[in-house]
Amino acid sequence: MTTHASFDCIVIGGGIVGLAHALAARGAGLRVALVERNARAIDASIRNFGFITITGQQAGITWRRALRARAVWADLVERAGISVHHRGLLVCARRPEAMAVLEEFAAGPMGAGCRLLGQAETAACGPALRGDLVGSLHSPHELRVESREAVGQVTAFLAGQGVTFFNRVAAHSVSEGRVETRAGTLFAPHIIVCPGTDLATLFPEVMARRQTTLCKLHMLRVADPGWRLPGAVMSDLGLVRYLGYAGCPSLPALHARLRQEQGQELADGVHLIAVQGADGSLVVGDSHHYSDAPDPFQPEAVDALILRELSAVLNLPAPRVVERWVGVYPSGPEVCFTEAPLPGVRLVLVTSGTGASTAFAIAEETLADLLGQPQPLHAEGMAA
Repeated sequence: MTTHASFDCIVIGGGIVGLAHALAARGAGLRVALVERNARAIDASIRNFGFITITGQQAGITWRRALRARAVWADLVERAGISVHHRGLLVCARRPEAMAVLEEFAAGPMGAGCRLLGQAETAACGPALRGDLVGSLHSPHELRVESREAVGQVTAFLAGQGVTFFNRVAAHSVSEGRVETRAGTLFAPHIIVCPGTDLATLFPEVMARRQTTLCKLHMLRVADPGWRLPGAVMSDLGLVRYLGYAGCPSLPALHARLRQEQGQELADGVHLIAVQGADGSLVVGDSHHYSDAPDPFQPEAVDALILRELSAVLNLPAPRVVERWVGVYPSGPEVCFTEAPLPGVRLVLVTSGTGASTAFAIAEETLADLLGQPQPLHAEGMAA
């Protein structure tokens, strides 16, 4: 690494949020450097479903960001040669109360393009689905990539586009126009800090003021069941976690029944997402536990709750787990935040686990702000 290297823009953090900002900066014609403390991204950006989610995102700017980010993903998978393993989402209702929520959601503006399916229509979606489901909501909007591969492919694509990567280099301080690292100093008029789960190194006072903590989740890979999913699959528990359903009048009735019947799942933050890879295996999750320092342990009881919900929705009475892992992402009272702690510096943190689904849109907003340009159309009218 050159001790005194200059660029137009420096991005700190090589996860999906940092990569999104590097893409936006390079697209704006800037000379970009990206600084990543690890040899490659190994944290939340690869420990997830690879699920670009639209349906269920919080109404307003988050939903609009997801729509825009999905469009960027659709372009990027073509340009970077990233495989899309399946498209669309099926939110399955196990209870009449859940179906009522889906009906209300489908009738609203965020239900545009979605379709309600009855019991028979849901069962006809394929052998993966149990026949006793009450019904479902189909969304055509979602994409699913394999994060473990896609993040590296985005990195390689950006390198081919001229982004300079400094891997295994930790940024330990940021001042106006300057980034100090263990390997030397980098200079740029625009600096974007995307620290992911590192809440202590850069601008910890902002993290404290924003009440940022960490969320640990359980995830599993299940062996090929011998059938194909019709798309990503979710269930009743997701309706009380995803903020996009919060305005549905029937949601309190569903929540009350879930407290009676699946109180432990609610206590462990369990809801079902199941997606499928090219090899037929299912990536399944997840749970949510919050702490300033999440432990690395994965209690079997929580995994059992996830697998029980999986078997209640899919024809998979005895799923065979072939891999387990824990993911950690930053969490807080906001979906995300951007701050300007110094002139020319932006701190960007997604605090809701929606980085893959929204980061490309957030990055466009950040670059417009730094460059003094009008905000993109999806961000019009958003709160400061």
